[in-house]
Amino acid sequence: MQSHSTTQQPSSGENRRLRVTIRGTVQGVGFRPFVFRLATELGLAGWVNNSPQGVALEVEGTPGRLESFLLRLEPEKPTHASIQGLESAFLDPVGYTGFAIRASDDTGEKKTFILPDVAVCADCLREVFDPDNRRYLYPFTNCTHCGPRFSIIESLPYDRARTSMKRFDLCARCRGENENPRDRRFHAQPNACPDCGPHLELRDPYGKVLALGHAALPATAEAIRGGAVAAVKGLGGFQLIVDAQNDAAVLRLRRRKHRDDKPFALMCASLRQVKELCQVSGLEKRLLLSPESPIVLLRRKGNESSGIRRGLAGSIAPGNPYLGVMLPYTPLHHILLRELGRPVVATSGNLGDETICADETEALERLKGIADIFLVHNRPIVHPVDDSVARIMAGREMVLRRARGYAPLPVTLGKAAASCLAVGGHMKNSVAVGCGREVFISQHVGDLQTAQSFDTFKKVLSSLTGLYACKPKRVACDAHPDYPSSRFAEQCGLPRVRVQHHFAHVLSCMAENELAGSALGIAWDGSGYGPDGTVWGGEFLQVAESSFHRVACWRPFPLPGGEQAVREPRRAALGLLYELWGDAVFDCRDLAPVKAFSA
Repeated sequence: MQSHSTTQQPSSGENRRLRVTIRGTVQGVGFRPFVFRLATELGLAGWVNNSPQGVALEVEGTPGRLESFLLRLEPEKPTHASIQGLESAFLDPVGYTGFAIRASDDTGEKKTFILPDVAVCADCLREVFDPDNRRYLYPFTNCTHCGPRFSIIESLPYDRARTSMKRFDLCARCRGENENPRDRRFHAQPNACPDCGPHLELRDPYGKVLALGHAALPATAEAIRGGAVAAVKGLGGFQLIVDAQNDAAVLRLRRRKHRDDKPFALMCASLRQVKELCQVSGLEKRLLLSPESPIVLLRRKGNESSGIRRGLAGSIAPGNPYLGVMLPYTPLHHILLRELGRPVVATSGNLGDETICADETEALERLKGIADIFLVHNRPIVHPVDDSVARIMAGREMVLRRARGYAPLPVTLGKAAASCLAVGGHMKNSVAVGCGREVFISQHVGDLQTAQSFDTFKKVLSSLTGLYACKPKRVACDAHPDYPSSRFAEQCGLPRVRVQHHFAHVLSCMAENELAGSALGIAWDGSGYGPDGTVWGGEFLQVAESSFHRVACWRPFPLPGGEQAVREPRRAALGLLYELWGDAVFDCRDLAPVKAFSA
């Protein structure tokens, strides 16, 4: 959705000046180099810079060339750019000579979009595996078309000095690339090479360095082949990696991570390897190979879903007809997977309900007892971002966990609203900040079960509001009074809006699909606090913009132990039987749900 505002262009042949302000995803995508090349190709003089609002520029030339420049901005923009609004005006010339990329302007309200982290592009990957290239096997290779963005940014506008790359001074050759308008690394803020950029270290659980630089990768691969659990610091945080063909190693990871039977995600070296394990449709292939590069849920090949089949450990996703699969999305992952030559389990670097680790010191503390080795690097992660999860349903892409590759891009509303902070629910939490028509959605935070996860929740809130300098006028929270997020909303000093859990689900689906007016929403979700004081489950809601009516629902039944019944199916089963039979259920000692309890 775009908005354009343009003043009347002069018809005379004399030189004029065109001023353009562009809003959207236009920083960190090579937009300024694109403007530079377009302007110089058309023989226009002027300048371009980043601003907190997006990109600002002025060009001078004949009206015909200015019109051509304006008309080519949208169709020829960089691949990952998105123009949400463009305003232009024709003014008197001031006599520019040449074209310059000016220093960024950091004044004014911050409205530009921050690009998510993007999977490594084909050009960089070719360099990584070219023995004659100076970036041969360098795991932090990137350009304006790929690499870290959101995970390294500290503030807007997007410049190297405002990212965690500021600690790495560019060498002469990298600086030459950054300053060459014809180079694809022109103004690539995370640009680096083995001489001036981040480097790897392999450490034992006590922090002792075992290998440095490139030597750390083959040493890690050898340990994984031997059954070790490796904690690998990737793009947005740590992953726990084991050999996917080693059932003992996968079971060891389950035991240490306290993850009984929830499926693990797989990382395969290539699409060909994925197709050996799973059915892959055209849409699923596109999703696997996309710049977002999420974990994609795919149906396994064959009927067997347990035991070691097709070379995979049966304990990866026991009894599940689907596998969650992703392809390598950084040079580090590509090098490691090529070294291994086999699929690996790649799961979040955390314990139980905790959030993902992003710092090596923190990882050595929190993942000690889980990982046998730690492959780390010295590029700080500013915003921890987990892997996204998606699937194809009914012929369309559905994002199930919105994180790397997607966050923090916004959802655009049909009309502007007062700025608002939304703090999310208790399980699978994420937060959002609404500024005008844009709702900027955070990365996946996780369950707010522990003090550590609640601290992460507060950090994500602070960083999201800080990046956009947004001053919320109210806060929205779940209607459940005892959620940590609801208690936080109560204490933050803003007018509070409580929203019923399933009503919130339906409203968010409407916003994402640009639906206005009333709708029948079916929220087939877990439990949510109802306005009648009971726990609601699957609901059919007739909704309007700010109200709803429950049309239909399941017949209510008791939940022994309250929310504990959500985690213990025996309790819910006993509640259902009691609703049907009353006290007579306690005489049916042969029923499994009754047997599961003492007298």
